[in-house]
Amino acid sequence: MDRVAALAALDRRMLEAFSGRTVDRLRAALPLRVALPHLEPFLALNVAKEIRKDALVIREAAEALARGVPPAPEAARRVLEATRQIDREFLREIGRFPVRIEIPYERIAPLRLQRIERGLDAAYRILQAWGTGGRLRGAFPRAQFERRLLELLRLYVEETGALSHSVRLPALVAPVRDLLGQRLRRVMSDVARSLAGDIAAALYRRRA
Repeated sequence: MDRVAALAALDRRMLEAFSGRTVDRLRAALPLRVALPHLEPFLALNVAKEIRKDALVIREAAEALARGVPPAPEAARRVLEATRQIDREFLREIGRFPVRIEIPYERIAPLRLQRIERGLDAAYRILQAWGTGGRLRGAFPRAQFERRLLELLRLYVEETGALSHSVRLPALVAPVRDLLGQRLRRVMSDVARSLAGDIAAALYRRRA
């Protein structure tokens, strides 16, 4: 597997674990169980689209590395614009379920751009370290890597939280929408902290 594909696969496993842990925690909240079956398709499709967006970030970082220069600001804006096509496909997929969403770009775009910028920098540094035969610790000391990972996950939480406010659920479960949104954000924030620590511990223990 090439380095770009390896980093994309690592990112995919991280986001899938993030989504899985979040759903498990939400299932434990009794008042939300009635709404969760309606929300789970949204969460599954949401994480799938974020995996695709992160793959764009990683490819853009790889192209910058091939040119021998760190990603420029316009690279982040280019990726941001490309993510809108993924959003459109996401909305078409969501249309198959009894959930309606309008993406509030005025709230989401600044968060997404910040996440793309941080992701480009991280991917560039990791690919650069791997390309010279180094390991992850050559790109980031463990504590710094964990902080960067947590920052990226928190930005994901903020974007998902903004998106959840635009979700329209079936009438039967609509009354718990606000409660569900609050709980989702709180759970995702807790999961982000534990997951960042777990990933950093696992990767640096095996000397990735």
